[in-house]
Amino acid sequence: MDNIEHTKNYRFAGYDTVELAKKYGTPLYVLSEEIIRSRCKELKSDFLDKYENAKAAYASKAFLTMAMCKIIESEGLGLDVVSGGELYTAIKAGFPMDKVMLHGNNKSYEELEMAISNDVGRIVVDNTEELYIIEEIAERQDKSVKVLIRIAPGVGGNTHKYITTGQKDSKFGVPLAKDTIDEAVAKAMKSKHIELLGMHFHIGSNLFENDSYIAAIDIVINLYKRLKDDFGFIAKEINTGGGFGIYYTKDDCVKPLSYYTDSIMKAIEDKCKELGVDIPAVIIEPGRWIVGEAGITLYSIGSVKEIPGIRTYASVDGGLPDNPRPALYSARYDAVVANKYDQKPDRQVTIAGKCCESGDILIWDLKVPEIKRGDILAVFSTGAYNYSMASNYNRIPRPAVLLLTKDGEKVIVERETYEDLLSRERVPF
Repeated sequence: MDNIEHTKNYRFAGYDTVELAKKYGTPLYVLSEEIIRSRCKELKSDFLDKYENAKAAYASKAFLTMAMCKIIESEGLGLDVVSGGELYTAIKAGFPMDKVMLHGNNKSYEELEMAISNDVGRIVVDNTEELYIIEEIAERQDKSVKVLIRIAPGVGGNTHKYITTGQKDSKFGVPLAKDTIDEAVAKAMKSKHIELLGMHFHIGSNLFENDSYIAAIDIVINLYKRLKDDFGFIAKEINTGGGFGIYYTKDDCVKPLSYYTDSIMKAIEDKCKELGVDIPAVIIEPGRWIVGEAGITLYSIGSVKEIPGIRTYASVDGGLPDNPRPALYSARYDAVVANKYDQKPDRQVTIAGKCCESGDILIWDLKVPEIKRGDILAVFSTGAYNYSMASNYNRIPRPAVLLLTKDGEKVIVERETYEDLLSRERVPF
């Protein structure tokens, strides 16, 4: 990885990770503000400033704290939220509500009410029933609500089936069966309190090719043409989602952002011109791409168990609760022994978590130098979907989150304590 510096201890974003582990304890999530901002700058130079009417919203499900809201706001990006909790975080952080998009396949009445009362910029509607709820709330509040309709374009991405979202058989989006999508469009267009701007799709996560985006765009622009002919609907926006792949292991063929965005913009322009459709504003929603490689997780190695002729297990003081992705969908990671970074990795171990689950394995067959209890392991590319998916399984407290800045390291989420685990419990007898 580009941010590895060859010294005795592994350094991340200019900081000695072994010293960070000593000072703040492990497990420890560590984020680089510089890397996050450099991704935002690439997004601006290669997309927002390059194309007219281009917009971007950070997909906050990847990683969201109030501090992250402040970084995203300062970089001029929008924010994509998918729940009342994420929306509430944005509200408390003072994020501009007109730059917020609310997603979700099963938004509650309360979540929609919160969004509309706080004047979010867009609601991405996932089913026709939702339109009736939005209209009821908007009428009562005397508001006009801008919406996009999420569709299931029938295009799958080349990724794990658990993070493929654009296929026909999906819990997400309005099916493209003519009667179904026409009902949703007609309902939105007839409403006095809803302004339908266009369609949204999301193909999947951590994609390394652009062909699925192009295929979905072809479907959506054809839909825009038909809706224009049948309903007089003129689409003002198209949201192509995110899902751009990042580096996890040497097997990943990572592409620059422009590989995706240039092809997306060309496909939209070409298809619109072919069909005589107005070119809409284009929105993308990168999340993992912005924050994934900006994070690492530091662990302390505990027991080392050798099974002669079979395998050596090195257990760390975290695992499944702070990173469920390997157990959830076989996510793969790379790592180094941070305090022995200058030593040759001449043996192989499997990194196991401490939970009471055989599936609590973080990394299979990692090359390392000789290791022992107390060594520090640094796992790369854990900025996305680690903290945000963390749990208290086995009553293990969640780690702290440390932000590395040019002005020093700053704790942006305190480490949970055992007392925190009990703070909301009540004994009824």
